[in-house]
Amino acid sequence: MKPFRRRNLLSVGLSVLLATNHVSAQIDLDLRNPESIKAAAKIAADEMVSYYTGYLPGDVPGNLPAPYYWWEAGAMFGALIDYWYFTGDDTHNNITTQAMLHQVGPDWDFMPPNQTKTEGNDDQAFWAMAALSAAENKYPNPPSDGPQWLALVQAVFNQQAARWDTQTCAGGLKWQIFPFNNGYNYKNTISNGCFFNMGARLAVYTGNDTYAEWAEKTWEWTETIGLMDANYNFYDGSDDNLNCTELDHIQWTYNAGTYLVGAANMYNFTGGASVWEERLTGIIQRIGEVFVRDGVLFEVACEDIGTCNIDQRSFKAYLARWMAATAVRAPFTYPMLKPLLETSAMAAASTCHGGESGTQCGLKWTQGSFDGWTGVGEQMSALEVFQSNLIDYAEGPVTEVSGGTSPGDPSSGTTSDVGPADLHRDAMTTADKAGAAILTVLVSFLVIGSAWWMVV
Repeated sequence: MKPFRRRNLLSVGLSVLLATNHVSAQIDLDLRNPESIKAAAKIAADEMVSYYTGYLPGDVPGNLPAPYYWWEAGAMFGALIDYWYFTGDDTHNNITTQAMLHQVGPDWDFMPPNQTKTEGNDDQAFWAMAALSAAENKYPNPPSDGPQWLALVQAVFNQQAARWDTQTCAGGLKWQIFPFNNGYNYKNTISNGCFFNMGARLAVYTGNDTYAEWAEKTWEWTETIGLMDANYNFYDGSDDNLNCTELDHIQWTYNAGTYLVGAANMYNFTGGASVWEERLTGIIQRIGEVFVRDGVLFEVACEDIGTCNIDQRSFKAYLARWMAATAVRAPFTYPMLKPLLETSAMAAASTCHGGESGTQCGLKWTQGSFDGWTGVGEQMSALEVFQSNLIDYAEGPVTEVSGGTSPGDPSSGTTSDVGPADLHRDAMTTADKAGAAILTVLVSFLVIGSAWWMVV
């Protein structure tokens, strides 16, 4: 099964060229050699970018073609920011900066007019987390008269804090921002996990206790509602029409991953507090039990049965990304996480001999060979697990007091949030609703059916 794919003439020509040199183009990964890791990451990054057409005349910078949703484009550019950070290769920087700035929207909060009507909290957060990585990694700053990476994240965080909903479930963020979207009554783990992720990372970057307080509050809410249980299983979400009394118990790698890296940053921020050490250890142990087979990461809910959708095929990318960041922010986790990144990277490389070029990576790393699945998510997952093995060679992330250069604005986003009344001025179209509606129908069935080194 392969997704619809559209490639520009340049990338098709590149694929033909690579296909004629198939043997030399194959990924031959040697984890003892950083140059070999960088070479593997470059192949995966180039393959991933071959799906992107937003930089072409007449297309929209930052948008992936159908069937990909807007949030995954933000995640993809986050992967390219990581790629530059780990490898120093700026090949894709121009299209990355162009996309990130084009999608900030008129109020500089990642709520662009072409997406806002159907935008969820998690969608907005994935673009903001890419900007946060740009600040942490000292990715080149935008022009001084435009939006800045740190201020963009602060705007999104402030807006989402204002959306914290205590009318049901004693708190939490809803999946959707606006009540006219299907899924508005779903409080899902990824939206709250991304908010926790941003809060903990902003606390470390800025030193501001308020972000840490929100992160702690979000963790406690997730635990109290039961979206995280005592064994550190992270479930998908719950319907707030039922006051979150019934849960969708499906588990995804990215839910565990976003809480993992948030906990690592809280460990860092608190100077190694034992409570966060215990929580981190518990999450890692459960990841090993649920999402690892023979030392290799896999998506337990869909890989074996071949049902992973476009979104889910990218989830391992974020777990790998956040495992690497955890090993840096909480170094005691390194011996637990680095071996998983290594075995997973080797397994992923063993699948990277498919597609037109002969270097496309597959979905099922545990299979040990190309499985016929290709797409942005497959390439992004391989890219992140490859480059995550460069944490021993990359400089550590920065903060405002340890080399950070991205200007911030703690009050950004507090007066510019778009409200439902603003969006009701224009009628929702069928196209506006389609993406969110499809996802929500699936989620509704599930709910009903299952009723980087420590910075000092």
